[in-house]
Amino acid sequence: MRSWARAVVFFAVLGLLASPVGAQEPIRIGVNFEMTGATAAYGQMGWEGIQTIRSMGYDTVLGRPVEVILVDNKSDRVEAANATTRLINQGVVAIIGTMTSGNALAAGPIAEQAGIPIIGPATTNPLVTQGRTHVFRACFTDNYQAEIAAQFAYENLGARRVAVISDIAQDYTVALGQYFTQAFERLGGQVVVTTYVRTGDQDFTAQLTAVANANPDLLYVPNYYTENALIARQARELGLTQPILSGDGADAPELLEIGGEAVEGLMHTAFWHEEAAVTDLGRQYIETYRRLYNKEPNSFGGLAADAYLMVLHAIEQAGSPDPAAIRDQLEAIHGLEVVTGPVIIENGDAIKPVVIRRVEGGEFRYMTTVYPPELQALASQ
Repeated sequence: MRSWARAVVFFAVLGLLASPVGAQEPIRIGVNFEMTGATAAYGQMGWEGIQTIRSMGYDTVLGRPVEVILVDNKSDRVEAANATTRLINQGVVAIIGTMTSGNALAAGPIAEQAGIPIIGPATTNPLVTQGRTHVFRACFTDNYQAEIAAQFAYENLGARRVAVISDIAQDYTVALGQYFTQAFERLGGQVVVTTYVRTGDQDFTAQLTAVANANPDLLYVPNYYTENALIARQARELGLTQPILSGDGADAPELLEIGGEAVEGLMHTAFWHEEAAVTDLGRQYIETYRRLYNKEPNSFGGLAADAYLMVLHAIEQAGSPDPAAIRDQLEAIHGLEVVTGPVIIENGDAIKPVVIRRVEGGEFRYMTTVYPPELQALASQ
């Protein structure tokens, strides 16, 4: 045997000895998150959630290791679309992300065309899944969230006249404001003024002057955390003392850091709160997250962990990492217990409870949980 041939045989045998017998190729799951940019807090919290659940032993499926590939979409729609393509080209069988609805509207069609299931942890805009067969969400939708917020404002807070301040640059915030207006007016309330801001704005004097002139009982601000915090600060500086109610976009530590005392008392609809943990898995997740990150868990991390668990469950039920089979099993989820509680999937949408929280003493405090009828029926079975 020639020397080069002996060398090839030697290194081939060495490679076999170095690899565990029966080792299998990993199953690849893509993660398309906003790790930098205007909404980076959501992506960073989501990534911590996935790392937490994986550290709890959920890093294999069908006896094979799960490899998670993270791509930063930079909080940008074009980058979100590009990130989806990059992940598909790397052979992922499913994608988790994006965290925001606007980016999901850019990423979803690409995954749909490729036949790769994609699940957004916190993509609440109903349009995200509309007309799609491979696009899913792990959270409730904005129309349901807005209905609960309107009911809470009217019945619990006694509001009859509301001002809505939405970010015109974000699909999510505009839609949430519109859904709230429709639900609040159905109850008999009145939206006395609707005014708009834009992501990155620093001065809201004109908008808040219009609000002051309308003299509402309540300010509804369905925006992301930075704009909400700045609106709250400037509203208090201008002498507006009305309660402030927001949506899930307020759920970030940055709201407290930027808003300071001005966001004390701010209430918002949310996906989850650790005091509302109803499953053993949720309680274990809380303990693990605290140990890993030395801070309290958040709903965006919990939802990302939910999305990851839903994908693993679908692969397990399918008995295969085939994307088409994973898609079918995601749609079949009914009562699966994940970190934030039980979940049902219908036409790509997740049916989940809504939590209402309030900022007190510089922290998000749990107020109450509202369960949709479908989950109430499931619990009684």
